[in-house]
Amino acid sequence: MIGAIAAARRRLLAKPSLAGNRKQPPPIAWQLHGRAVCASSETVLDRLLGAGARPPLAVFSRHQRFGHGQQGRPWLAPAGGVWLSAALPWAGDPGAAADLGLAAAVGLALQLEDLGLAVAIKWPNDLLVDGRKLAGLLPRLRLSGGRIRWARVGLGLNGSNRVPAGAISVAQALGRSLVAAELAALAARALCALDWAAEHAGKPETVLAGANQRLRLPAGPVPWQGELWQPLGLNRDGSLAVALGERRAAVTRSF
Repeated sequence: MIGAIAAARRRLLAKPSLAGNRKQPPPIAWQLHGRAVCASSETVLDRLLGAGARPPLAVFSRHQRFGHGQQGRPWLAPAGGVWLSAALPWAGDPGAAADLGLAAAVGLALQLEDLGLAVAIKWPNDLLVDGRKLAGLLPRLRLSGGRIRWARVGLGLNGSNRVPAGAISVAQALGRSLVAAELAALAARALCALDWAAEHAGKPETVLAGANQRLRLPAGPVPWQGELWQPLGLNRDGSLAVALGERRAAVTRSF
């Protein structure tokens, strides 16, 4: 599994992307780990970091039995998808850095757009195609003394796996089945997405513009502190800007 992903990544990095002839971002020297089956790739990453391993680390699993997403919600992770947990370097000053979740979302959107998909970002951490969930992100920062030590991203991407109601896979979006080499290439694209995010960690305005360009605003008012607010767009820190008459606020979400 890891050998196929690494080879697919080398091929991706060797050619310009399809969207606008952009070059792929400078690669991170990832330490790659693979599991055929695990409870959660997040747990495997925890163990590696606890044993002294340091970023950049990426753990792939073919199948997770107890994957989880935002606020611990269960995430179905059967064979055929890309299930990844990664620790990567990030800009040290939290006030100057781009928002991790937005950067990862834009990076992944760019990779999927190279496949011809029209991707929307649903705040705070989902990617949609045709209004259905294609991918989810679990971004977190490891801080020490007010500085960022590293970033962590859990990433789930539906490839050719079965999906629940309201979701979609890359295979469904493309209208065809995917062979094993294409699934390895999807996993490689997930790494390239994080390469892009890390490259733009110090470019918050670029990240914000890319996220707002793809943002799918909530269809109706957003409940916040007992009132219903109108969504306006994203802020640089990843919060959702909302309005109620002349009042303005920022809605945040924890992961």
